[in-house]
Amino acid sequence: QVQLVESGGGLVQAGGSLRLSCVASGIIISSNAMAWYRQAPGKQRELVAHISSHGITNYADSVKGRFTISRDNAKNAVYLQMNSLKPEDTASYYCLSRGVAMDYWGKGTLVTVSS
Repeated sequence: QVQLVESGGGLVQAGGSLRLSCVASGIIISSNAMAWYRQAPGKQRELVAHISSHGITNYADSVKGRFTISRDNAKNAVYLQMNSLKPEDTASYYCLSRGVAMDYWGKGTLVTVSS
């Protein structure tokens, strides 16, 4: 069974930093595009950051310059470094792996940014 397990969420003050991790099992992600999405209460899930199998990255305008997505294929993992956090970053953050026949999602990790 494919599993993506996120960790690193928590409560942080505005201006602080968090590093999210997503570790995959049941699949090898080296050839897969990976992404982080987030969903705040009452809002639609949105793309935060994306990284291709070649390491090319893309970011939502709202996080560009503050967040960095990276991958470590040897560890079968993807990361999201979040700096200069704002209250509007508060959301559940989900890891996505673009599989051959389907997309695989993690269960999410909650990030709360207080002012």
